[in-house]
Amino acid sequence: MSATGERPLRADAQRNRAQILDAAARSFSKCGLEATLEGIAKDAGVGIGTLYRHFPTREALIEAAYRSELAAVCDAAVELLAKLPPAEALRAWMDRFIDYMARKLGMADALRAVIASGADPYAHSRDLLVGAITPILEAGAAAGDLRSDITADDVLISLTGVGLAASDRREQADRLLNLLIDGMRYGV
Repeated sequence: MSATGERPLRADAQRNRAQILDAAARSFSKCGLEATLEGIAKDAGVGIGTLYRHFPTREALIEAAYRSELAAVCDAAVELLAKLPPAEALRAWMDRFIDYMARKLGMADALRAVIASGADPYAHSRDLLVGAITPILEAGAAAGDLRSDITADDVLISLTGVGLAASDRREQADRLLNLLIDGMRYGV
């Protein structure tokens, strides 16, 4: 039993849930509210009953898909910092963030429907993102690679601007990210 009193999911149920969330994020990002739950279940390789067992409402699925995307981008920060020098980890994380933002923008109508139902899919998003990026910035400052006066909020606001301005122009977004990281380095 977990701390909430719920049984942990079996391995196959965890796999099904992950496949549903991935299919839902793709579908809601591409089709918005036009995405069908039947299509999502089919894309995930599960039956509609399995989808409803995990997510009893459309809004629950949309919110869970968004939170899954958020968790993936936050988890990537730790993984990248473990494999790369801080400045390179930050640049790679910026790419992940822009991809996350593009999916989130595609899901905008679906997320508005969740908010209209009374839920808040964005609760704690900023705190999670700040918590993910701060260790990279601190490691970069400690290594002397990144300026120490840059905050996680500075980076997130800049990335949001890049994501909004160049949401459908990935090549331009890459140039802007390179410009941003160059401005954050010492001695460039």
